[in-house]
Amino acid sequence: MLRLGPGDALVVVDVQNDFLPGGSLAVQGGDAILPALNHCIGLAREAGLPVYATRDWHPADHCSFAGQGGPWPPHCVAGTEGAEFALGLALPEAAVVVSKATTPEQDAYSGFEGTGLDRLLRERAVTRIVVGGLATDYCVLATVRDALRLGYRVIVVRDAVQAVEVQPGDGERALAEMQALGAEVVASLELA
Repeated sequence: MLRLGPGDALVVVDVQNDFLPGGSLAVQGGDAILPALNHCIGLAREAGLPVYATRDWHPADHCSFAGQGGPWPPHCVAGTEGAEFALGLALPEAAVVVSKATTPEQDAYSGFEGTGLDRLLRERAVTRIVVGGLATDYCVLATVRDALRLGYRVIVVRDAVQAVEVQPGDGERALAEMQALGAEVVASLELA
């Protein structure tokens, strides 16, 4: 068992309606991670640990959208239902929401990119983060890469992430890369 305690924080990456089944950029099975994520949120709350929730919060003319020459359909437009956190996600009221890619010309896959998340974590003396969310092969991978580069220890919760799988196997390759970079990959029930 991995015991959570002082110096730890939970980072929930982009669990928004547009990335869930039925959304404009749906991750197949994206809603299946909610029980594991909510388990992690419960552990963090019991231990009095901070919870951070990143979100895409795009303007309608964001550079990542196909209409602007980007690779994706419009998704997570600020203030829309698609940009809201998943209804079944049990975020605590005290969760710190971190918005990314909020200007038309700036894209950001990582929760650390242009958001101040690093500063927020350091203010709370966080040294290790537990990560879950969507999608394994994009925003989760980018967030974990940056966290490790910035010197955090990282635990990725395998059953609390799900991949887009643009190419078959992208999710497993992303998990393997995170491990190779130094992240620990565990199941939610291995945390206490």
